[in-house]
Amino acid sequence: MAEQNSGRSTRQIIRSLEAKALKKRSFSVRIADSLTSQFGSLAFFTANILFFSIWLGINLGYLQPAIDIFDPYPFILLTMIVSLEAIFLTIIVLMSQNRQSFISSLREELDLQVNLITERELTKALHLLSDIHTHLGVKGKEDPELTSMLKDIDTSYIERRLEDQLKGEQSSLPQVVKEPLVKLGQAV
Repeated sequence: MAEQNSGRSTRQIIRSLEAKALKKRSFSVRIADSLTSQFGSLAFFTANILFFSIWLGINLGYLQPAIDIFDPYPFILLTMIVSLEAIFLTIIVLMSQNRQSFISSLREELDLQVNLITERELTKALHLLSDIHTHLGVKGKEDPELTSMLKDIDTSYIERRLEDQLKGEQSSLPQVVKEPLVKLGQAV
């Protein structure tokens, strides 16, 4: 029962964080999210197919003489419209992804904090069990794994390792990408 309440509480915390993040969105981001959900739908896909089919049907002469050709082959106007659509869709999706990335990084930070708290609690519980074990005078064989688990986690070591990994990722970047990033880092 306690696990169910804990799970429900965790879900409520996550929903609360998501609700707060949704409320804090700027007007432009709300529009971008709305458009992203609409553009990522089967209805939008179907509308595009229908639009392009009608456009091609008209401009290949299949509907003549009822409708005159207005964008003959190689369909320069259609190409421009498709290019503009691609540009705007890309910008809208990137805006939405930036927000999702921000929320994801907040979740990851929360996960890390919870994991570190859990690690500290488990280490404390192991210390208590070890103390009980010693107090009762129970003789056990030496367990190097348990000895390692009884040590507090070294968060500065983890931080250094993460920084080393990030430095390693930067060094694997192509020079064309790496140079501007290095200059940007130096400027900041």
